[in-house]
Amino acid sequence: MSELAVVQDEQVLGRLLVEAGKLDAAGLERALRLRENSGERLSAILINLGLTPEREVAAALARLLDLPLTATLPDDPPVAGINPRFLKQARILPLHQDDAAVTVAMADPLDRFAVQALELATGRAVQVQVGVASEIDAAVDRLLGGGKSQLGRLVDQAGDGSDEAAEDIERLKDLAGEAPVIRLVNLLITRAVEQRASDIHLEPFENTLHVRYRIDGALRPVEAPPPKLRAAVVSRLKIMARLNIAERRLPQDGRIKLAVQGREIDLRVSTVPTLYGESVVLRILDRGSVALDFDRLGLAADTLERWRAAFSRPNGIVLVTGPTGSGKTTTLYASLLELNTRDRKILTVEDPVEYRLEGINQIQVKPQIGLNFANILRSFLRQDPDVMMVGEIRDLETAETAVQAALTGHLVLSTLHTNGAAATITRLLDMGVAPYLISATINGIAAQRLVRTLCPDCRAPAPELAAVVGGRPVYKPVGCAACQDTGYRGRTMIVEMLTVDEPMRRLILHGADAAALHAAAIAAGMVSLHDDGLRKVQAGLTSLDEVLRVARED
Repeated sequence: MSELAVVQDEQVLGRLLVEAGKLDAAGLERALRLRENSGERLSAILINLGLTPEREVAAALARLLDLPLTATLPDDPPVAGINPRFLKQARILPLHQDDAAVTVAMADPLDRFAVQALELATGRAVQVQVGVASEIDAAVDRLLGGGKSQLGRLVDQAGDGSDEAAEDIERLKDLAGEAPVIRLVNLLITRAVEQRASDIHLEPFENTLHVRYRIDGALRPVEAPPPKLRAAVVSRLKIMARLNIAERRLPQDGRIKLAVQGREIDLRVSTVPTLYGESVVLRILDRGSVALDFDRLGLAADTLERWRAAFSRPNGIVLVTGPTGSGKTTTLYASLLELNTRDRKILTVEDPVEYRLEGINQIQVKPQIGLNFANILRSFLRQDPDVMMVGEIRDLETAETAVQAALTGHLVLSTLHTNGAAATITRLLDMGVAPYLISATINGIAAQRLVRTLCPDCRAPAPELAAVVGGRPVYKPVGCAACQDTGYRGRTMIVEMLTVDEPMRRLILHGADAAALHAAAIAAGMVSLHDDGLRKVQAGLTSLDEVLRVARED
Protein backbone atom coordinates (compact mmCIF):
# COMPACT_ATOMS: atom_id res chain seq x y z
CA MET A 1 0.00 0.00 0.00
CA SER A 2 1.50 3.35 -1.06
CA GLU A 3 1.98 6.21 1.40
CA LEU A 4 -0.59 8.25 -0.53
CA ALA A 5 -3.16 5.48 -0.15
CA VAL A 6 -2.42 5.31 3.59
CA VAL A 7 -2.92 9.05 3.96
CA GLN A 8 -6.21 8.87 2.07
CA ASP A 9 -7.41 5.97 4.24
CA GLU A 10 -6.47 7.85 7.41
CA GLN A 11 -8.39 10.92 6.25
CA VAL A 12 -11.45 8.71 5.71
CA LEU A 13 -10.85 7.16 9.16
CA GLY A 14 -10.90 10.63 10.70
CA ARG A 15 -14.17 11.49 8.94
CA LEU A 16 -15.75 8.22 10.12
CA LEU A 17 -14.88 9.02 13.73
CA VAL A 18 -16.21 12.57 13.43
CA GLU A 19 -19.46 11.37 11.84
CA ALA A 20 -19.87 8.80 14.62
CA GLY A 21 -19.43 11.49 17.29
CA LYS A 22 -16.24 9.88 18.62
CA LEU A 23 -14.02 12.82 17.61
CA ASP A 24 -14.60 16.51 17.07
CA ALA A 25 -13.44 18.40 13.98
CA ALA A 26 -10.88 20.46 15.92
CA GLY A 27 -9.34 17.28 17.36
CA LEU A 28 -9.10 15.71 13.91
CA GLU A 29 -7.42 18.82 12.50
CA ARG A 30 -4.92 18.82 15.36
CA ALA A 31 -4.14 15.12 14.86
CA LEU A 32 -3.71 15.52 11.10
CA ARG A 33 -1.22 18.36 11.65
CA LEU A 34 0.78 16.18 14.05
CA ARG A 35 0.61 13.32 11.58
CA GLU A 36 2.03 15.56 8.84
CA ASN A 37 4.92 16.70 11.06
CA SER A 38 5.76 13.39 12.76
CA GLY A 39 4.86 10.80 10.14
CA GLU A 40 3.19 8.73 12.87
CA ARG A 41 -0.03 6.88 12.12
CA LEU A 42 -3.21 8.90 12.67
CA SER A 43 -4.73 6.05 14.71
CA ALA A 44 -1.76 6.07 17.12
CA ILE A 45 -1.89 9.87 17.47
CA LEU A 46 -5.61 9.81 18.27
CA ILE A 47 -5.04 7.22 20.99
CA ASN A 48 -1.87 8.76 22.46
CA LEU A 49 -3.46 12.20 22.72
CA GLY A 50 -6.58 10.74 24.29
CA LEU A 51 -8.75 12.22 21.53
CA THR A 52 -10.54 8.92 20.83
CA PRO A 53 -10.70 5.67 22.87
CA GLU A 54 -8.55 3.00 21.26
CA ARG A 55 -11.46 0.57 20.96
CA GLU A 56 -13.39 3.16 18.93
CA VAL A 57 -10.36 3.66 16.68
CA ALA A 58 -10.06 -0.11 16.15
CA ALA A 59 -13.77 -0.43 15.36
CA ALA A 60 -13.54 2.46 12.85
CA LEU A 61 -10.49 0.88 11.18
CA ALA A 62 -12.38 -2.40 10.87
CA ARG A 63 -15.31 -0.63 9.18
CA LEU A 64 -13.01 1.36 6.90
CA LEU A 65 -11.07 -1.66 5.64
CA ASP A 66 -14.00 -4.13 5.84
CA LEU A 67 -12.02 -6.36 8.20
CA PRO A 68 -13.18 -8.32 11.27
CA LEU A 69 -12.65 -6.80 14.71
CA THR A 70 -10.94 -9.39 16.91
CA ALA A 71 -13.20 -10.52 19.75
CA THR A 72 -10.73 -12.39 21.99
CA LEU A 73 -6.99 -12.98 21.89
CA PRO A 74 -5.58 -16.48 22.51
CA ASP A 75 -3.73 -17.22 25.74
CA ASP A 76 -1.25 -19.38 23.82
CA PRO A 77 -0.76 -17.75 20.40
CA PRO A 78 0.76 -19.89 17.59
CA VAL A 79 4.12 -18.17 17.08
CA ALA A 80 6.26 -21.00 15.71
CA GLY A 81 8.82 -19.56 13.34
CA ILE A 82 8.03 -15.93 14.26
CA ASN A 83 10.30 -13.70 16.32
CA PRO A 84 8.23 -12.46 19.29
CA ARG A 85 10.16 -9.19 19.31
CA PHE A 86 8.97 -8.55 15.76
CA LEU A 87 5.42 -9.12 16.98
CA LYS A 88 5.98 -6.55 19.75
CA GLN A 89 7.50 -3.99 17.39
CA ALA A 90 4.79 -4.43 14.72
CA ARG A 91 1.99 -4.87 17.31
CA ILE A 92 0.82 -8.11 15.72
CA LEU A 93 -0.52 -11.26 17.41
CA PRO A 94 -1.15 -14.55 15.57
CA LEU A 95 -4.62 -15.93 16.28
CA HIS A 96 -4.43 -19.28 14.50
CA GLN A 97 -2.66 -20.83 11.53
CA ASP A 98 -2.81 -23.81 9.23
CA ASP A 99 -0.79 -25.00 6.23
CA ALA A 100 -2.28 -22.33 3.95
CA ALA A 101 -2.59 -19.18 6.03
CA VAL A 102 -1.96 -17.47 9.35
CA THR A 103 -4.64 -15.20 10.83
CA VAL A 104 -3.36 -12.27 12.87
CA ALA A 105 -4.70 -9.35 14.88
CA MET A 106 -3.03 -6.04 14.03
CA ALA A 107 -3.19 -2.72 15.80
CA ASP A 108 -2.22 -1.03 12.51
CA PRO A 109 -3.77 -2.96 9.61
CA LEU A 110 -2.51 -0.26 7.21
CA ASP A 111 1.10 -1.44 7.84
CA ARG A 112 1.55 -3.42 4.62
CA PHE A 113 5.30 -3.87 5.19
CA ALA A 114 4.67 -5.77 8.44
CA VAL A 115 2.23 -8.07 6.63
CA GLN A 116 4.76 -8.76 3.87
CA ALA A 117 7.49 -9.51 6.45
CA LEU A 118 5.18 -11.97 8.20
CA GLU A 119 4.35 -13.66 4.89
CA LEU A 120 8.08 -14.14 4.23
CA ALA A 121 8.73 -15.44 7.76
CA THR A 122 5.91 -17.98 7.75
CA GLY A 123 5.71 -18.86 4.07
CA ARG A 124 1.93 -18.54 4.32
CA ALA A 125 -0.72 -16.05 3.29
CA VAL A 126 -1.64 -13.60 6.06
CA GLN A 127 -5.28 -12.89 6.90
CA VAL A 128 -5.67 -9.68 8.90
CA GLN A 129 -8.09 -8.77 11.65
CA VAL A 130 -8.14 -5.49 13.55
CA GLY A 131 -7.13 -5.69 17.22
CA VAL A 132 -7.10 -3.21 20.09
CA ALA A 133 -3.54 -1.94 20.54
CA SER A 134 -3.32 -2.29 24.34
CA GLU A 135 -4.77 -5.83 24.25
CA ILE A 136 -2.23 -6.90 21.62
CA ASP A 137 0.58 -5.27 23.64
CA ALA A 138 -0.53 -7.09 26.80
CA ALA A 139 -0.71 -10.44 24.99
CA VAL A 140 2.77 -10.01 23.44
CA ASP A 141 4.13 -8.88 26.83
CA ARG A 142 2.83 -12.12 28.36
CA LEU A 143 4.52 -14.02 25.53
CA LEU A 144 7.86 -12.29 26.12
CA GLY A 145 7.47 -12.51 29.89
CA GLY A 146 7.05 -16.26 30.06
CA GLY A 147 3.27 -16.13 30.39
CA LYS A 148 3.20 -13.32 32.94
CA SER A 149 1.30 -10.11 32.36
CA GLN A 150 2.90 -6.69 32.60
CA LEU A 151 1.38 -6.30 36.06
CA GLY A 152 2.68 -9.73 37.10
CA ARG A 153 6.24 -8.83 36.09
CA LEU A 154 6.03 -5.56 38.03
CA VAL A 155 4.90 -7.53 41.09
CA ASP A 156 7.98 -9.77 40.75
CA GLN A 157 10.21 -6.67 40.68
CA ALA A 158 8.56 -5.08 43.73
CA GLY A 159 10.13 -5.44 47.17
CA ASP A 160 8.73 -6.92 50.35
CA GLY A 161 5.29 -5.51 51.07
CA SER A 162 4.43 -7.94 53.85
CA ASP A 163 2.46 -6.97 56.95
CA GLU A 164 5.73 -6.60 58.87
CA ALA A 165 7.00 -4.09 56.31
CA ALA A 166 3.65 -2.28 56.40
CA GLU A 167 4.09 -1.55 60.10
CA ASP A 168 7.35 0.35 59.45
CA ILE A 169 6.26 3.71 58.02
CA GLU A 170 9.70 4.69 56.72
CA ARG A 171 10.19 1.30 55.09
CA LEU A 172 6.71 1.50 53.59
CA LYS A 173 7.43 5.00 52.26
CA ASP A 174 10.61 3.69 50.60
CA LEU A 175 8.71 0.76 49.09
CA ALA A 176 5.96 3.05 47.75
CA GLY A 177 8.65 5.16 46.11
CA GLU A 178 10.33 2.28 44.29
CA ALA A 179 10.01 2.14 40.51
CA PRO A 180 8.04 -1.16 40.29
CA VAL A 181 5.32 0.05 42.69
CA ILE A 182 5.14 3.43 40.94
CA ARG A 183 4.78 1.73 37.54
CA LEU A 184 2.23 -0.73 38.95
CA VAL A 185 -0.02 2.07 40.27
CA ASN A 186 0.37 4.03 37.03
CA LEU A 187 -0.59 0.90 35.08
CA LEU A 188 -3.80 0.46 37.13
CA ILE A 189 -4.75 4.10 36.45
CA THR A 190 -3.81 4.03 32.75
CA ARG A 191 -5.82 0.87 32.11
CA ALA A 192 -8.82 2.41 33.83
CA VAL A 193 -8.64 5.50 31.62
CA GLU A 194 -8.21 3.35 28.49
CA GLN A 195 -11.34 1.38 29.40
CA ARG A 196 -13.41 4.57 30.03
CA ALA A 197 -13.80 3.77 33.74
CA SER A 198 -15.33 6.42 35.99
CA ASP A 199 -13.98 4.92 39.24
CA ILE A 200 -11.25 2.58 40.48
CA HIS A 201 -12.04 0.52 43.60
CA LEU A 202 -9.24 -1.12 45.62
CA GLU A 203 -10.70 -3.31 48.36
CA PRO A 204 -8.57 -5.32 50.83
CA PHE A 205 -9.78 -8.66 52.19
CA GLU A 206 -8.15 -11.24 54.41
CA ASN A 207 -6.17 -13.04 51.71
CA THR A 208 -6.76 -10.95 48.57
CA LEU A 209 -6.82 -7.45 47.17
CA HIS A 210 -9.72 -6.80 44.81
CA VAL A 211 -9.46 -4.17 42.07
CA ARG A 212 -12.57 -3.22 40.13
CA TYR A 213 -13.29 -0.55 37.51
CA ARG A 214 -16.71 1.06 37.21
CA ILE A 215 -17.43 1.19 33.48
CA ASP A 216 -20.76 2.54 32.22
CA GLY A 217 -22.06 2.36 35.78
CA ALA A 218 -21.22 -1.33 36.36
CA LEU A 219 -18.26 -2.67 38.38
CA ARG A 220 -15.92 -5.07 36.56
CA PRO A 221 -13.11 -7.02 38.28
CA VAL A 222 -9.63 -6.60 36.77
CA GLU A 223 -6.20 -8.09 37.42
CA ALA A 224 -5.03 -7.04 40.88
CA PRO A 225 -1.69 -6.94 42.73
CA PRO A 226 -1.17 -9.63 45.40
CA PRO A 227 -2.18 -8.88 49.01
CA LYS A 228 1.47 -8.50 50.07
CA LEU A 229 1.60 -5.25 48.07
CA ARG A 230 -1.70 -3.72 49.21
CA ALA A 231 -0.06 -1.50 51.83
CA ALA A 232 2.57 -0.30 49.32
CA VAL A 233 -0.05 0.40 46.63
CA VAL A 234 -2.30 2.31 49.03
CA SER A 235 0.68 4.25 50.40
CA ARG A 236 1.75 5.18 46.86
CA LEU A 237 -1.74 6.53 46.13
CA LYS A 238 -1.76 8.46 49.44
CA ILE A 239 1.64 9.99 48.64
CA MET A 240 0.37 11.04 45.19
CA ALA A 241 -2.74 12.59 46.80
CA ARG A 242 -0.65 14.30 49.53
CA LEU A 243 -2.36 12.35 52.31
CA ASN A 244 -0.88 11.16 55.60
CA ILE A 245 0.40 7.60 55.02
CA ALA A 246 0.81 7.06 58.78
CA GLU A 247 -2.90 7.74 59.44
CA ARG A 248 -4.87 4.54 58.86
CA ARG A 249 -7.62 4.89 61.47
CA LEU A 250 -9.54 7.77 59.89
CA PRO A 251 -10.98 8.39 56.41
CA GLN A 252 -8.99 10.78 54.21
CA ASP A 253 -9.77 12.63 50.98
CA GLY A 254 -7.35 14.03 48.44
CA ARG A 255 -6.76 14.76 44.79
CA ILE A 256 -4.24 13.63 42.18
CA LYS A 257 -3.47 15.37 38.90
CA LEU A 258 -1.48 13.51 36.26
CA ALA A 259 -1.15 13.11 32.50
CA VAL A 260 -2.50 9.92 30.92
CA GLN A 261 -2.27 9.33 27.16
CA GLY A 262 -1.39 12.96 26.55
CA ARG A 263 -4.25 14.55 28.49
CA GLU A 264 -4.65 15.91 32.01
CA ILE A 265 -6.63 13.68 34.36
CA ASP A 266 -7.85 14.56 37.86
CA LEU A 267 -8.44 11.79 40.40
CA ARG A 268 -10.52 12.27 43.54
CA VAL A 269 -9.12 9.94 46.18
CA SER A 270 -11.10 8.62 49.15
CA THR A 271 -9.68 6.21 51.75
CA VAL A 272 -11.60 4.51 54.57
CA PRO A 273 -10.32 1.99 57.14
CA THR A 274 -11.75 -1.53 56.88
CA LEU A 275 -11.18 -4.77 58.78
CA TYR A 276 -8.24 -5.81 56.57
CA GLY A 277 -6.71 -2.46 55.63
CA GLU A 278 -7.67 0.72 53.84
CA SER A 279 -10.21 0.68 51.02
CA VAL A 280 -9.47 3.24 48.33
CA VAL A 281 -11.79 4.65 45.66
CA LEU A 282 -10.48 6.91 42.90
CA ARG A 283 -13.03 8.94 40.93
CA ILE A 284 -11.62 9.68 37.47
CA LEU A 285 -12.41 13.23 36.37
CA ASP A 286 -11.58 13.54 32.69
CA ARG A 287 -12.94 16.79 31.24
CA GLY A 288 -12.03 15.64 27.76
CA SER A 289 -14.38 12.64 27.98
CA VAL A 290 -17.31 14.47 29.59
CA ALA A 291 -19.96 16.09 27.42
CA LEU A 292 -20.82 19.49 28.88
CA ASP A 293 -23.32 20.42 26.20
CA PHE A 294 -26.95 19.39 25.99
CA ASP A 295 -26.66 18.07 22.44
CA ARG A 296 -24.54 15.17 23.70
CA LEU A 297 -26.18 14.56 27.08
CA GLY A 298 -29.24 12.83 25.65
CA LEU A 299 -32.11 15.06 26.81
CA ALA A 300 -35.25 14.77 24.69
CA ALA A 301 -36.19 17.97 22.87
CA ASP A 302 -39.37 18.62 24.88
CA THR A 303 -37.64 17.96 28.22
CA LEU A 304 -34.72 20.20 27.26
CA GLU A 305 -37.12 23.01 26.31
CA ARG A 306 -38.75 22.83 29.76
CA TRP A 307 -35.37 22.71 31.50
CA ARG A 308 -34.04 25.72 29.58
CA ALA A 309 -37.21 27.66 30.39
CA ALA A 310 -36.62 26.99 34.11
CA PHE A 311 -32.99 28.16 34.28
CA SER A 312 -33.50 31.04 31.84
CA ARG A 313 -35.58 33.00 34.35
CA PRO A 314 -33.77 35.87 36.09
CA ASN A 315 -34.39 34.46 39.58
CA GLY A 316 -35.66 31.40 41.41
CA ILE A 317 -34.33 27.93 42.24
CA VAL A 318 -33.73 25.14 39.73
CA LEU A 319 -32.97 21.68 41.12
CA VAL A 320 -31.55 18.43 39.73
CA THR A 321 -32.21 15.25 41.68
CA GLY A 322 -31.12 11.66 41.48
CA PRO A 323 -28.84 9.12 43.17
CA THR A 324 -25.07 9.41 43.40
CA GLY A 325 -23.47 8.97 39.98
CA SER A 326 -26.57 9.93 37.97
CA GLY A 327 -24.89 12.90 36.24
CA LYS A 328 -26.48 15.73 38.25
CA THR A 329 -23.32 17.85 38.35
CA THR A 330 -22.76 17.36 34.62
CA THR A 331 -26.27 18.71 33.92
CA LEU A 332 -25.64 21.73 36.13
CA TYR A 333 -22.26 22.41 34.50
CA ALA A 334 -23.84 22.28 31.02
CA SER A 335 -26.46 24.76 32.23
CA LEU A 336 -23.82 27.09 33.68
CA LEU A 337 -21.89 27.08 30.41
CA GLU A 338 -25.04 28.26 28.60
CA LEU A 339 -25.59 30.96 31.23
CA ASN A 340 -21.95 32.05 31.23
CA THR A 341 -22.09 35.26 29.20
CA ARG A 342 -20.06 38.45 29.58
CA ASP A 343 -22.92 40.26 31.29
CA ARG A 344 -23.44 37.65 34.05
CA LYS A 345 -21.41 36.91 37.17
CA ILE A 346 -21.58 33.27 38.23
CA LEU A 347 -20.39 31.81 41.55
CA THR A 348 -20.38 28.15 42.59
CA VAL A 349 -19.79 26.38 45.90
CA GLU A 350 -18.97 22.69 45.51
CA ASP A 351 -17.75 19.69 47.49
CA PRO A 352 -15.57 18.92 45.69
CA VAL A 353 -14.97 21.08 42.60
CA GLU A 354 -15.09 18.40 39.90
CA TYR A 355 -14.19 20.39 36.77
CA ARG A 356 -12.74 23.85 36.29
CA LEU A 357 -15.02 26.09 34.25
CA GLU A 358 -13.47 29.06 32.46
CA GLY A 359 -14.95 32.41 33.51
CA ILE A 360 -16.86 31.01 36.52
CA ASN A 361 -15.80 31.63 40.14
CA GLN A 362 -15.70 28.24 41.88
CA ILE A 363 -15.22 27.70 45.61
CA GLN A 364 -14.36 24.45 47.41
CA VAL A 365 -16.05 23.92 50.81
CA LYS A 366 -13.76 23.32 53.79
CA PRO A 367 -15.87 22.22 56.78
CA GLN A 368 -12.82 21.95 59.04
CA ILE A 369 -12.52 25.75 59.05
CA GLY A 370 -16.24 26.45 59.00
CA LEU A 371 -16.43 27.05 55.25
CA ASN A 372 -19.65 25.16 54.53
CA PHE A 373 -22.40 25.53 51.91
CA ALA A 374 -24.58 27.87 53.99
CA ASN A 375 -21.75 30.19 55.07
CA ILE A 376 -20.35 30.52 51.54
CA LEU A 377 -23.82 31.06 50.10
CA ARG A 378 -24.43 33.94 52.50
CA SER A 379 -21.08 35.45 51.51
CA PHE A 380 -22.03 35.08 47.84
CA LEU A 381 -24.86 37.57 48.28
CA ARG A 382 -22.29 40.28 49.08
CA GLN A 383 -20.42 39.47 45.84
CA ASP A 384 -23.31 40.74 43.67
CA PRO A 385 -23.71 37.57 41.56
CA ASP A 386 -26.38 36.93 38.95
CA VAL A 387 -26.26 33.15 39.14
CA MET A 388 -25.20 30.85 41.99
CA MET A 389 -24.70 27.12 42.02
CA VAL A 390 -24.76 25.15 45.26
CA GLY A 391 -23.28 21.67 44.91
CA GLU A 392 -25.95 20.12 47.13
CA ILE A 393 -28.70 21.25 49.51
CA ARG A 394 -28.06 19.02 52.52
CA ASP A 395 -29.78 20.78 55.42
CA LEU A 396 -32.35 23.41 56.38
CA GLU A 397 -29.76 26.16 56.80
CA THR A 398 -28.51 25.77 53.21
CA ALA A 399 -32.08 25.46 51.88
CA GLU A 400 -33.25 28.64 53.64
CA THR A 401 -30.21 30.59 52.43
CA ALA A 402 -30.89 29.43 48.85
CA VAL A 403 -34.54 30.51 49.21
CA GLN A 404 -33.52 33.95 50.48
CA ALA A 405 -31.10 34.32 47.55
CA ALA A 406 -33.88 33.46 45.10
CA LEU A 407 -36.28 35.89 46.76
CA THR A 408 -33.74 38.71 46.44
CA GLY A 409 -33.41 38.36 42.67
CA HIS A 410 -30.79 35.64 42.15
CA LEU A 411 -30.92 32.44 40.12
CA VAL A 412 -29.84 29.45 42.20
CA LEU A 413 -28.99 26.02 40.75
CA SER A 414 -28.49 23.04 43.04
CA THR A 415 -28.97 19.30 43.59
CA LEU A 416 -30.85 17.09 46.06
CA HIS A 417 -30.89 13.36 46.65
CA THR A 418 -34.46 12.21 46.00
CA ASN A 419 -36.04 9.49 43.90
CA GLY A 420 -38.21 11.71 41.70
CA ALA A 421 -39.03 15.29 40.80
CA ALA A 422 -42.25 15.46 42.86
CA ALA A 423 -40.56 13.82 45.86
CA THR A 424 -38.18 16.79 45.98
CA ILE A 425 -41.00 19.06 47.11
CA THR A 426 -41.78 16.64 49.96
CA ARG A 427 -38.08 16.49 50.87
CA LEU A 428 -37.87 20.29 51.18
CA LEU A 429 -41.00 20.29 53.35
CA ASP A 430 -39.46 17.58 55.55
CA MET A 431 -36.34 19.73 55.92
CA GLY A 432 -38.54 22.48 57.34
CA VAL A 433 -38.86 24.90 54.40
CA ALA A 434 -42.26 26.62 54.51
CA PRO A 435 -44.69 25.66 51.69
CA TYR A 436 -45.21 29.29 50.64
CA LEU A 437 -41.44 29.73 50.20
CA ILE A 438 -41.18 26.60 48.07
CA SER A 439 -44.06 27.65 45.83
CA ALA A 440 -42.64 31.17 45.51
CA THR A 441 -39.05 30.22 44.59
CA ILE A 442 -38.86 26.85 42.78
CA ASN A 443 -38.86 27.23 38.97
CA GLY A 444 -38.46 23.58 38.07
CA ILE A 445 -37.05 20.23 39.14
CA ALA A 446 -35.35 17.66 36.92
CA ALA A 447 -34.99 14.06 38.14
CA GLN A 448 -32.53 12.00 36.14
CA ARG A 449 -30.85 8.63 35.80
CA LEU A 450 -28.12 7.25 33.57
CA VAL A 451 -28.83 4.18 31.45
CA ARG A 452 -26.30 2.21 29.45
CA THR A 453 -26.60 2.50 25.68
CA LEU A 454 -26.65 -0.58 23.48
CA CYS A 455 -23.50 -1.38 21.54
CA PRO A 456 -24.31 -0.44 17.91
CA ASP A 457 -22.01 -3.19 16.61
CA CYS A 458 -23.81 -6.13 18.20
CA ARG A 459 -27.31 -5.15 19.34
CA ALA A 460 -29.96 -7.56 18.09
CA PRO A 461 -33.70 -7.20 17.45
CA ALA A 462 -36.00 -8.44 20.23
CA PRO A 463 -39.37 -8.88 18.49
CA GLU A 464 -40.77 -10.65 21.57
CA LEU A 465 -40.62 -7.31 23.44
CA ALA A 466 -42.10 -5.09 20.72
CA ALA A 467 -45.61 -5.27 22.21
CA VAL A 468 -44.36 -3.64 25.42
CA VAL A 469 -43.48 -0.42 23.59
CA GLY A 470 -46.41 -0.19 21.20
CA GLY A 471 -45.24 -2.59 18.53
CA ARG A 472 -42.13 -0.64 17.56
CA PRO A 473 -38.74 -2.34 16.98
CA VAL A 474 -36.87 -3.14 20.19
CA TYR A 475 -33.25 -4.21 20.58
CA LYS A 476 -31.43 -6.27 23.18
CA PRO A 477 -27.74 -6.55 24.19
CA VAL A 478 -25.58 -9.32 22.74
CA GLY A 479 -21.87 -8.66 23.38
CA CYS A 480 -18.84 -8.34 21.11
CA ALA A 481 -15.21 -7.25 21.18
CA ALA A 482 -16.12 -3.58 20.81
CA CYS A 483 -18.14 -3.57 24.05
CA GLN A 484 -16.04 -6.17 25.92
CA ASP A 485 -18.88 -8.68 25.67
CA THR A 486 -21.27 -6.60 27.79
CA GLY A 487 -23.69 -5.59 25.04
CA TYR A 488 -23.48 -1.96 26.14
CA ARG A 489 -21.13 0.91 25.29
CA GLY A 490 -21.56 4.36 26.80
CA ARG A 491 -24.45 5.90 28.72
CA THR A 492 -27.24 8.39 28.16
CA MET A 493 -29.69 10.23 30.40
CA ILE A 494 -33.37 9.71 31.04
CA VAL A 495 -35.05 12.71 32.67
CA GLU A 496 -38.40 13.86 34.02
CA MET A 497 -38.85 17.63 34.21
CA LEU A 498 -41.39 19.09 36.64
CA THR A 499 -42.29 22.73 35.95
CA VAL A 500 -43.74 24.66 38.90
CA ASP A 501 -46.66 26.52 37.32
CA GLU A 502 -49.67 28.13 39.04
CA PRO A 503 -51.69 24.91 39.53
CA MET A 504 -48.58 23.26 40.97
CA ARG A 505 -47.99 26.21 43.33
CA ARG A 506 -51.54 25.89 44.67
CA LEU A 507 -51.05 22.17 45.29
CA ILE A 508 -47.83 22.86 47.20
CA LEU A 509 -49.53 25.53 49.33
CA HIS A 510 -52.34 23.10 50.17
CA GLY A 511 -49.87 20.41 51.27
CA ALA A 512 -50.41 17.87 48.47
CA ASP A 513 -48.31 14.70 48.77
CA ALA A 514 -45.72 13.50 46.25
CA ALA A 515 -48.20 11.22 44.42
CA ALA A 516 -50.64 14.09 43.83
CA LEU A 517 -47.84 16.41 42.71
CA HIS A 518 -46.52 13.75 40.31
CA ALA A 519 -49.99 13.17 38.82
CA ALA A 520 -50.49 16.91 38.34
CA ALA A 521 -47.09 17.23 36.65
CA ILE A 522 -47.93 14.37 34.25
CA ALA A 523 -51.25 16.06 33.44
CA ALA A 524 -49.35 19.29 32.72
CA GLY A 525 -47.09 17.57 30.17
CA MET A 526 -44.23 16.04 32.18
CA VAL A 527 -42.81 12.82 30.74
CA SER A 528 -41.93 10.46 33.60
CA LEU A 529 -38.54 8.80 33.99
CA HIS A 530 -40.05 5.47 32.98
CA ASP A 531 -41.73 6.88 29.88
CA ASP A 532 -38.63 8.83 28.85
CA GLY A 533 -36.72 5.56 29.17
CA LEU A 534 -39.26 3.83 26.91
CA ARG A 535 -38.65 6.56 24.32
CA LYS A 536 -34.95 5.65 24.42
CA VAL A 537 -35.91 1.97 24.00
CA GLN A 538 -38.09 2.82 20.98
CA ALA A 539 -35.20 4.78 19.48
CA GLY A 540 -32.96 1.70 19.79
CA LEU A 541 -30.58 3.45 22.19
CA THR A 542 -31.02 1.19 25.21
CA SER A 543 -32.76 -1.98 26.33
CA LEU A 544 -36.00 -2.46 28.20
CA ASP A 545 -34.17 -4.28 31.01
CA GLU A 546 -31.85 -1.31 31.46
CA VAL A 547 -34.75 1.14 31.80
CA LEU A 548 -36.55 -1.12 34.26
CA ARG A 549 -33.33 -1.41 36.27
CA VAL A 550 -33.20 2.33 37.01
CA ALA A 551 -36.80 3.53 36.58
CA ARG A 552 -39.26 0.77 37.37
CA GLU A 553 -42.87 1.89 37.84
CA ASP A 554 -45.07 -0.13 40.19
